Amino acid sequence: MDFIKRQLLEQGVSSSVAVYLASMIVILLVVGLCAVANFVTKKIVLRVIASIIMKNRFTWDNVFLERKVFHRFAHIVPAVIIYYFAPVFPHYQTLIEKGAVISIIIVSMMAIDAFLNACNDIYNTYEVSKIKPIRGYTQVIKIFVFIIGAIIIVSGLIGQSPLLLLSGLGALSAVLMLIFKDSILGLVAGVQLSANDMVRVGDWIEMPKYNADGDVIDISLNTVKVLNFDKTITMIPSYALISDSFRNWRGMRQAGGRRIKRAVHIDASSIGFCSREMLGRLRKIQLLADYIENKEREIAEHNDRNGVDKSLEVNGRQLTNVGVFRVYVENYLRQHALIHRDLTLLVRQLAPTEHGLPLEIYAFVRDTNWAVYESVQSDIFDHIFASAPTFGLRIFQNPTGHDFTRALREETRSAGS
Repeated sequence: MDFIKRQLLEQGVSSSVAVYLASMIVILLVVGLCAVANFVTKKIVLRVIASIIMKNRFTWDNVFLERKVFHRFAHIVPAVIIYYFAPVFPHYQTLIEKGAVISIIIVSMMAIDAFLNACNDIYNTYEVSKIKPIRGYTQVIKIFVFIIGAIIIVSGLIGQSPLLLLSGLGALSAVLMLIFKDSILGLVAGVQLSANDMVRVGDWIEMPKYNADGDVIDISLNTVKVLNFDKTITMIPSYALISDSFRNWRGMRQAGGRRIKRAVHIDASSIGFCSREMLGRLRKIQLLADYIENKEREIAEHNDRNGVDKSLEVNGRQLTNVGVFRVYVENYLRQHALIHRDLTLLVRQLAPTEHGLPLEIYAFVRDTNWAVYESVQSDIFDHIFASAPTFGLRIFQNPTGHDFTRALREETRSAGS
C-alpha cells in the first residue's frame, strides 16, 4: 500500500486522497485475486478432481461429488487470501483476521457436514446399513462439530480462550440437557435399537399409539420415519420405540409365511351323524376317500369289539358331518400349492357361541406379499363356503329381510294348502 501511495503522490495527488485511493486499489486487487483464485479452484482444480473421480473404477467416491464436499472446501481459498492480506490494513487487521477466521470455520463446518452426509450415503449402499444404520451417530458428530465451531467463533470474537468458555459450560449443563433432551434420548435409544437389533430400515412395524402401520424408511437421531400403507408418513420419536410397545413383522418375512387365522361359524342345528348315503357320496371326494375307508374300518372294529348296539346312532363311535368336513378342509390346505407345509397347519373347533360352532383355519401362506396373501386367503374361504353344503352343513348368519320374507311365504303357502 505504501508503494501505491508513493506512486500517487508522485503523480501530484494530495496525501489525503492518495490514502483513500491506495486503500481502494489494494481492496480491488485483493478482491480480484480472490476472484481469480476462486475461478482457478472451481473451474480448474475441481474439474480435474471430478475427472479423476469419474474415470476411476470406484463408485463410492462419486458420492463426494454429489454431496459437493470438494466444492465447499473450495470456499476456504478466498478467506485464506483475505487473512494473509490483513496486515496491509493495520488499523483493521484484527477485525479482518477475525472475520476471515470465522469464515474459514463456518466453511469447514459446512464441508464436514457434507462429508458426513457422503459417508452415510456410502454406508447405506451396503446391506449392513439396514441392520446397523449410522445416521444417528453422524448427527451426533455434527452436533459436536457445530458446538465446537460455535465456541471457537465466540471465543475469537470476545478475545478469550475456548477453554475458558468450555469451563463455563458446566454451569449451563442443566440448560443444555433440557435443550438437547430429545437428541440425548434419541442417541441412547439409537444405540439400544442397534445393539438389540430391534428395528431396521425396511421392517414393517405397527405402533397404534402413533397411528403407524407400514415400512420403516429412515432411522435418524431423533425420529424413526414410517411409510404407512396408505402412503402417509408417521414420525415416531426414537426413544418411543424403547419406552413403548410396538410390533415388528420382520419375523414373519424371515419365516417366509404369513398367517391365516380366521374362523367360519357352522350352524349348530346342521351338525349330525353321517348316514350311509352321505358317506357313499363323500367317498367320491378324492381328498376324503382314504380317510373315510380307514375311519370306517377303525370304527367298525371298535364297535364290534365293545358289542355296541347299532340300532341307535348315538351308541358307539360314528362319523359326523362336521368332523369329516374338518378333515376335508385340512387335507385341502395341505395339498394347496401356496400353503406353507413346514409351518403350523391345523383346522380346529373353538368354543361354541351364539353364532354357532367356530371352525378355525390356522395356516401360513408361502408368499408374504399383502395382495397375494389376501387373494389366497379369499380363495380358500370361497372354497370352504361353497363346499360346506356338500356335507349337509350350513354357515351361520343372522337372518335377513329375505329370510323373513321367505319364511312368511312358506307359512302362507302351508296355511293355504
